[in-house]
Amino acid sequence: MNDTTSNPRRRDELLSASGGSEEPDSASVGSEELPSGRFVLRIEPRLHAALREAAARAGLSLNEYCARRLAGGGIGLGTPGWQAVERAAAVLGSSLIGVAVYGSWARGEAADTSDVDVLVALDPGVPLTRDLYRRWDQEPVDWEGQRVEPHFVHLPPPGARASGTWAEVALDGIVLFDPDLTLSRRLVGLRRRVLDGAFRRRQVHGQPYWVEED
Repeated sequence: MNDTTSNPRRRDELLSASGGSEEPDSASVGSEELPSGRFVLRIEPRLHAALREAAARAGLSLNEYCARRLAGGGIGLGTPGWQAVERAAAVLGSSLIGVAVYGSWARGEAADTSDVDVLVALDPGVPLTRDLYRRWDQEPVDWEGQRVEPHFVHLPPPGARASGTWAEVALDGIVLFDPDLTLSRRLVGLRRRVLDGAFRRRQVHGQPYWVEED
């Protein structure tokens, strides 16, 4: 593998769909041997494209953007959460805005027969059609033995009425992917509206749901 730090273009391609190995050399700090800091990561090509677009919006190289995201923590590579994000990126490419898991699994109340509900927010220019679900089902994702059920949505405009699902995600959701924090910021606004009493929690047949008050 070539030295990626000496070539700006290669440095910007550290996240690549065509490679997948870590540099073997290391650097010494005192008596501790540290890795070189150079590696190539194999990811789904459309997720690669989504990350490149997010880096461009942030005014950063892809390398710097991903380094900052990794340093900030998040879901681990190869985990069910990461697999759900990769599947969403495979379906939507750069139209993917964010992914969050919610419902009984996020609350720690899932039964053995429960699905894992995953909210997939996409660009409003992409229509919400059954074809999105058909494409997802071509390679379905399991989460610890439970089927992942995607829910494709557009972000509600600021101040507009929102479905009860959005209130549930705002309160209990766990964001898995949100490269420029668009989804997280919208959830903050919805959470404030829930706390201000704009939504009421009700139950039907023992199942809770949220309704926005008129």
